[in-house]
Amino acid sequence: MKAILVMFDSLNRRMLPPYGCEWVHAPNFQRLSQRAVTFENSYVGSMPCMPARRELHTGRYNFLHRSWGPLEPFDDSMPEILKNAGVYTHLVSDHYHYWEEGGGNYHTRYSTWEAVRGQEGDPWKADLGEVPLPEMVHSHGAWDRQDFINRRAMPREEDQPQPKTFALGLEFLRANHTHDNWFLHLETFDPHEPYFSPQRYKELYPHDYDGPHFDWPVYARVTETPEQVQHCRYENAALVSMCDAYLGRVLDAMDELDLWKDTLLIVNTDHGFLLGEHDWWAKCVQPFYNEVAHTPLFIWDPRCGVRGERRSALVQTIDLAPTLLDYFGVPIPPDMQGKPLGETVARDAPVREAALFGMHGGHVNVTDGRYVYMRGPKDATNAPLYEYTLMPTHMRHTFGVEELRDLELAEPFPFTKGCRTLKVPGRSWVNPHAFGTLLFDLQADPKQEHPMEDPAVEEYMIGHLVRLMRENDAPPEQFARLGLPV
Repeated sequence: MKAILVMFDSLNRRMLPPYGCEWVHAPNFQRLSQRAVTFENSYVGSMPCMPARRELHTGRYNFLHRSWGPLEPFDDSMPEILKNAGVYTHLVSDHYHYWEEGGGNYHTRYSTWEAVRGQEGDPWKADLGEVPLPEMVHSHGAWDRQDFINRRAMPREEDQPQPKTFALGLEFLRANHTHDNWFLHLETFDPHEPYFSPQRYKELYPHDYDGPHFDWPVYARVTETPEQVQHCRYENAALVSMCDAYLGRVLDAMDELDLWKDTLLIVNTDHGFLLGEHDWWAKCVQPFYNEVAHTPLFIWDPRCGVRGERRSALVQTIDLAPTLLDYFGVPIPPDMQGKPLGETVARDAPVREAALFGMHGGHVNVTDGRYVYMRGPKDATNAPLYEYTLMPTHMRHTFGVEELRDLELAEPFPFTKGCRTLKVPGRSWVNPHAFGTLLFDLQADPKQEHPMEDPAVEEYMIGHLVRLMRENDAPPEQFARLGLPV
């Protein structure tokens, strides 16, 4: 048995032809949907980047207990479990957050791994001289300078991180396709911002624009001109088309090497991205509308051989770890909350009534596939809020001493395997109280433009929310923060 996971970052499903987009050039995603099963109701769990990848390893939600961070000592790691069971696991990625302190122990769980540098403001190339920058719609501070230093080191398409990442993944496939029992995790940071792509992809979207450089939106409300907004959308589309081209190379290799007969293929993303919808850019600041939370997912499972069909079952990122373990016949640890999707791929077997999702300190959200309920905090303090961790690390640095002065030692949670954790006063990227609690009916309002008020539906969704929080062993203060019964 063999398996390939192709993972993108910040891929909005509404930019893909299999999900109804008619203007983005992405024929290989359409080709993939004809060779695999396309999921209609795939949702995020823990947000954003590293919390989502922690779910990919552990198969359980983590955003109610902590924010961004490494794998904890008590975490189950799917690649490591496979490795210990005799399945060779290999990671190839240009997702530079893996190599920072806040993600510094994910890659070591694989048998082998390869890193590609240069995405975004990755502190990669050094240049102490003058770095001329174009006039920009927005400044990202020192990141702009580093990003353009990195770009100068990539004069050709093949020099860019995504092509190098896929080249290494294809190298693994060509070297090992005749062997058995391996899992390739092939992951690119694209189409995450900034939308740096070669000219040949930009030419797919001809338009008149003579304004300032704009391929990197800020995490904020839309304040740009309509021409600037449209230009940035085209820049994103060009990068999506580039992702499509390199996905096509994986599909070509599966054809050439006859891998469809015995190789599981999963193509996914960690979350989507707002490109001006709801008058917002990006993610994390605003409520998690479906442009962010409702994700593309494609699975080819050679055991059932179903292709070209769609599935309506409600699935999540937490299901991918148990799906891979089940595929290789490896026991699923009891702390994993996700469900293997083999029967869902084969016959649309349901795996859950409702799905929980959110970010630490943000709205706690739940959907049953029709309704989406976004529960905000009971008051503007957004308190109480704590982080539970034995790895006190943010994205790029450890917790500061001022954060740790008031820590306590918490009692074990059921999933910490008898370990007590640090209980550290928490903080959130944004206070969701400003947005209030929101309820949407996706059937009547698929674009989530009109929050509804219906006490009966809200009570029904609160029931799902409280049940799922309890099943995730949510700390008591999370219920208090949201004004919910423990």
